[in-house]
Amino acid sequence: MFKITVTPQIKDIDGLRHVNNNAVIDWFELGRNDIFRMFTPDLDLRYENWELILVRTETDYVGQMFFNYNVEIRTYILHIGNSSLIIGHEAWQEGELKAKGKCVVVNFDFINQKKKTIRDEVRVQLEEHLIDEADIGKDI
Repeated sequence: MFKITVTPQIKDIDGLRHVNNNAVIDWFELGRNDIFRMFTPDLDLRYENWELILVRTETDYVGQMFFNYNVEIRTYILHIGNSSLIIGHEAWQEGELKAKGKCVVVNFDFINQKKKTIRDEVRVQLEEHLIDEADIGKDI
């Protein structure tokens, strides 16, 4: 599991004085950087070097988040397929789960416009962060 801490900024707060749902989506993407590095270590975004494409995302908001408190983003692997993986995310504030979600990314060859098999060495790294879906939302 990867963990990062984000500090909500003024721009992340909406008219109801809590963290806007779009900020959470951005933080979840930020939490995926360590996984991106497994596929493209230098995060080189050139078309011929990048290997992942997002095909699905979902987020459940289970509590309000506020400006004055840091948010811990937890990122982990839920499933590894032949060419795709499911990444899980959680946002915790003040010891409480506030949002959770998952996304599906595909290992993708942008030049030939087709999916490709996840390399064995990347699969081994991904497996180190594999958790059981029953553990989602638990303070582990």
